[in-house]
Amino acid sequence: MASMAHKSLLLRRAFTTLSSRPPQPPPLPSRIFLQPTQSLTSTCSLPHFKPQFRFCTSPLSALPDNASGGPRGPRGPNSGSGGGGGGGEGGEGAGGEDKWSFLSWYLALLEKYPVAVKAITSAILTLIGDLICQLVIDQSQSIDLKRTFTFTLLGFILVGPTLHFWYLYLSKLVTLPGASGVLLRLVIDQFLFAPTFIGVFLATLVTLEGGPSQAVPKLKQEWFSSVVANWQLWIPFQFLNFSFVPQQFQVLAANVVSLVWNVILSFKAHKEVPTK
Repeated sequence: MASMAHKSLLLRRAFTTLSSRPPQPPPLPSRIFLQPTQSLTSTCSLPHFKPQFRFCTSPLSALPDNASGGPRGPRGPNSGSGGGGGGGEGGEGAGGEDKWSFLSWYLALLEKYPVAVKAITSAILTLIGDLICQLVIDQSQSIDLKRTFTFTLLGFILVGPTLHFWYLYLSKLVTLPGASGVLLRLVIDQFLFAPTFIGVFLATLVTLEGGPSQAVPKLKQEWFSSVVANWQLWIPFQFLNFSFVPQQFQVLAANVVSLVWNVILSFKAHKEVPTK
């Protein structure tokens, strides 16, 4: 009887202790995720690697969404590239830098080596112009490498350097502002410089390709028509070039249009001169 009374007393005390404790909150739910048992950083590039996983559990984080990798709010211009909105802005900025990287590199070389860069640019454009003329206009079955080399060589040693110093001199020669200065530069360029330069170019090219005896007949046949074609193409363009393009970029702009002109000039320069 004494042992039964003792057990009853212990049970009563235990029940009293449990009933006096405050209620405990339920445990947070758990989520299951996969944790690799091997280092993915150092071995995932190996083709034979097959990561093994074990099941682990961790309590759900009580951090807000924007701190735990969930949806992000608007980000400032100085934000990093880790978020959704910030990543797009960063990519656009990088694309903008790539867009201007070539131009910045070209302009840096142009400022440091103006004559060499303009000579190389002219050589490339005369090369392309002659190839287009041979393959598209003349429809040649094979490329005349000697002709292409000579035409490109003149673009390198004659066209690019000459235009560089000519535009530099012309900008110093004519200092009138506004439309009057533009028109005066255009007249001097097209009616004094262009006819002379076209004659020198044709005579030099024919001399290098066929001999000095071919220069005068070629000039008689093609000089005037080449000058007229030059006026039709270059007068409208040079008006815009002198009006809106800074002086250091005028040769670059002229070289872009000269790709068309080089095709025309190559065609006229290589037309056969009829023999009497």
